[in-house]
Amino acid sequence: MNLSVFDPVFENAAPDSFVLLQIAGDRFALPANIIAELAPPVRLHAFPHTSPLLTGVIVRRGRIVPVFDAGRALSGNSSLGHRFYLIARHQIGGFAEMGAIPVDGECELVSGTAQPPAENHPSYITAQIAAGRKSVGVLDLHEFIRFHTEAARQAATAERVV
Repeated sequence: MNLSVFDPVFENAAPDSFVLLQIAGDRFALPANIIAELAPPVRLHAFPHTSPLLTGVIVRRGRIVPVFDAGRALSGNSSLGHRFYLIARHQIGGFAEMGAIPVDGECELVSGTAQPPAENHPSYITAQIAAGRKSVGVLDLHEFIRFHTEAARQAATAERVV
């Protein structure tokens, strides 16, 4: 029975399971239960649009998956030299959607207890986990997309006013 070609790989993952990934030279974590797939780099289809975080789309398993350039949002540098697309589920209203993030390096499945994020954290970092000797921010993909889309819209509005 195939409910969806994008059922999360770690759907039954323990609540303390995370996938560590590298974006724009920094490490982040995503809850393992939202990860659908780690896909090889495939052709990115670009088209005219006004979504600042959207780089284009990929076609994966017969479905169109939007690609969000998290590297550009986090560091100002596009993730053109990425090694994989991490495809994850995120909520938009009452709907579960798929989104892909270009990933610079290897991904790793880890277990850890989520702790509250640092005091001055962005809204899209919902927790922190220990990864070796470092603390890694847990990324809320939907909030990350919303936050950076809104910031880009505000910047565009400010440019038009000047």
